[in-house]
Amino acid sequence: MRIVKLNAIDSTNRYLKELSGTKAIDDYTVVAAKNQTEGKGQRGTVWSSQASKNLTCSVFKDLSGFKFEHPFYISIATALALLKTLEYIEIPRLSIKWPNDILSADKKICGVLIENVIKQNSIAASIIGIGLNVNQVIFENLPKASSLKLISGKAYDLDELTITFINNLKYYFILLEDEKYEELKTEYEIHLFRKNKPSTFKNAEGDMFSGFIKGVSESGHLQVLLEDNILKAFDLKEITLLY
Repeated sequence: MRIVKLNAIDSTNRYLKELSGTKAIDDYTVVAAKNQTEGKGQRGTVWSSQASKNLTCSVFKDLSGFKFEHPFYISIATALALLKTLEYIEIPRLSIKWPNDILSADKKICGVLIENVIKQNSIAASIIGIGLNVNQVIFENLPKASSLKLISGKAYDLDELTITFINNLKYYFILLEDEKYEELKTEYEIHLFRKNKPSTFKNAEGDMFSGFIKGVSESGHLQVLLEDNILKAFDLKEITLLY
């Protein structure tokens, strides 16, 4: 794998996207930054990270040979690769908060932003952005954030984590290439945060309601069991899990 290391950049996703638009890039090329000044998360949120403390990187994944109908499997493969990486270093009580945040003991330790490159009406590649809290120990005004060091008391080598993650990402993309959709979805749902537990949600209008997370659809919608035994699917813009 090729790893491009930058001291500072506004966004590794943006850098890698622009780079891939100007020349051919090897599969699994990684752009990692010591300091990312404008990191983005889901729903347009800002990912704040102390310089040189965390793993802030983006991965180029060539998808020209893939035939899947549902892009959400890219998110599933990425989340499972992160989970496997963290299990390897014995981070406890891991779960996936839909769609692809990684939690430990209900605290967020990793966020993912996937941006697909579309050519001729199909996904040609994905830019997979990762923000993993590693050695940072202070998170001002972020009570639900944590890091690997806060959880384990250990400091971690960012390069080693990157290589382990990429190897795991390759493993899950091989399953995806082999069309092991049911296997991937089942493993994802096993680790889904608050699955089958009474939970509170907020809709796009700001109204709160209760339900039970039952799983995800192939298109990536969250399936929630509501009152009167109604199973309803929500997309990312329609629902927020309160926890």
